[in-house]
Amino acid sequence: MPAQNDESAAPRKPRVAVLFGGRSSEHAISCVTAGSVLAALDPEQYDVVPIGIARDGRWVLESGDVSRLAIAGPDQLPEVDTTRPVLSVHHDAADGSLSVHEPGQAPQALDSVDVVFPVLHGPWGEDGTIQGLMEIADVRYVGSGVTASAVGMDKHFMKVVLESAGLPVLPYVVVPAARWRTDAAGVRAEVEALGFPVFVKPARGGSSIGISKVRSADELDEAMAEAQRWDPKVLVESYAGDGAREVECGVLDSFGDDPAEASVVAEIVVDDEHDFYDFEAKYLPEQATRLDVPADLDDEVADEIQRLAVSAFEAVECEGLARVDFFLLPDGSLVINEINTMPGFTPTSMFPRMWAASGLAYADLVDRLVRLALERPTGLR
Repeated sequence: MPAQNDESAAPRKPRVAVLFGGRSSEHAISCVTAGSVLAALDPEQYDVVPIGIARDGRWVLESGDVSRLAIAGPDQLPEVDTTRPVLSVHHDAADGSLSVHEPGQAPQALDSVDVVFPVLHGPWGEDGTIQGLMEIADVRYVGSGVTASAVGMDKHFMKVVLESAGLPVLPYVVVPAARWRTDAAGVRAEVEALGFPVFVKPARGGSSIGISKVRSADELDEAMAEAQRWDPKVLVESYAGDGAREVECGVLDSFGDDPAEASVVAEIVVDDEHDFYDFEAKYLPEQATRLDVPADLDDEVADEIQRLAVSAFEAVECEGLARVDFFLLPDGSLVINEINTMPGFTPTSMFPRMWAASGLAYADLVDRLVRLALERPTGLR
């Protein structure tokens, strides 16, 4: 949509709607990300509209007060403010506008939106659902399209796509809810064939919520129940092994037809108190998790991780951005753990830190993503 009101008016600033919150278990993390993105968008360049999606699915016009969109402690996670005015989206052939609805008042038009920056994590946001809505409304948006978002969210289909492209992944077992109910013995046999320990994960989750490290068959039922609290479909994955290093690489689209670019490689070093990189280790400030940016790796290994990261980005047909997570195994081989099409995006998150170490500061990274989205059309491409 053109960024001007009529033919005689001077061009207005592009209007950017930052969309956050959502119905998934990662609601709070999305709020944290939004606070950082809102603070980074230059008001001299963009007209910014903060839009929150409450846990019950209501859309509200948020205040834009970034000070409250932060984690204050384990029991003080940010939430979308449901007392704010309710928002609705209208669309016709020429205009996608926003209206605010307050009790006892006529709807107030907010004008059209040029691009949506959806910093939603997890199902009902990062999984292609919001992307499909934007496509239907013919509104440009930051990040991957419907298919890539859906594939990146579902760890099962992500592995299928990566394997089909010849990219390395860990062995796994997929457990749909119906199979666990009807053939638990068969599932247990397949899991035991992987060898313990294993990791039991919600297939379409993130932020390490609902993940358990299972050391024996006796622990499997409890881990399955925990994973199914968040997703009826569960993925059980082989352990990468003692001594495996967890490394990550960011990928960014380029303008025009130039190939995607890879950031420097970083490493996550988790404190011994944590069995793995769980929610507390990721997000709570008192946790002793070290992020080495860049990672201490031989140049040849770093180059191979960057190559594989771009290959994964292309295999899933991502757009805009992605973070690709790897395990560097003790024998020197690499496997892809997962690809995140909307990674954590605070200035201290791994994706922005990798790009800052690559020479692209946080505010410039946010601006680049908005400009990429404004350049890219909606529809089949």
